[in-house]
Parts: sequence; structure tokens; C-alpha cells
Amino acid sequence: MSRSKTTRKPVSRSHERATVESFRHDGKLAAAYLDEVLADGDQDELMLALRRLSDAFGGVPTLAEKAGLNTTTLYRTLSPSGNPELRTLRAMLGAMGLRLSVAVAT
Repeated sequence: MSRSKTTRKPVSRSHERATVESFRHDGKLAAAYLDEVLADGDQDELMLALRRLSDAFGGVPTLAEKAGLNTTTLYRTLSPSGNPELRTLRAMLGAMGLRLSVAVAT
């Protein structure tokens, strides 16, 4: 009786997917990432960061529900041409367990 060996393919995932999963499991890492983007980034980088974080925290439909926002509006807000209002940004971050704060520049 011979046993056949099952060959397993190594699990492969993109750097982007690994980054998003890291944010999902580490809220402090997600907060530090967004803080750096807000400190040094531009509007395009902020929008990319918000899209990554929305993926990390369940995707747009889940995030919209948790934040009490309209899904279609949130998709538009997170589009490359989006420009979130402060109210929307606060609701999104709150649904992720994050918040905005201000610190003295060093």
C-alpha cells in the first residue's frame, strides 16, 4: 500500500493584500499608517490610504453600514477623485475604531 504525497502550493499573496491584512489585525499599525499619510502625504495618498483601510475593515458596504453612511456615497467618496467631508471622514474612522487628532509639529 503506497501513500501518495500531496503537493501543496505555497500560499501566495500580494504585498498590497498582506498590508491590508496587517491593518485588519493591528489597529495601532493602521493608525500609525494614516497618521504618517496625514503628516506627509497629499490628497491622492490620503485617498489611497482610506481605500486600503476600508478594505482592511470589511470593505465599503460593511464600513458604510457601521458608519451609518450610504454605500454609493462612500464608494464615490473613496474614489480617486473623492474629497471626503470631515463628517464622513470622522464616521469612517469611527467605524474602524480610529479617530482624528492633532499634535504639535516637531
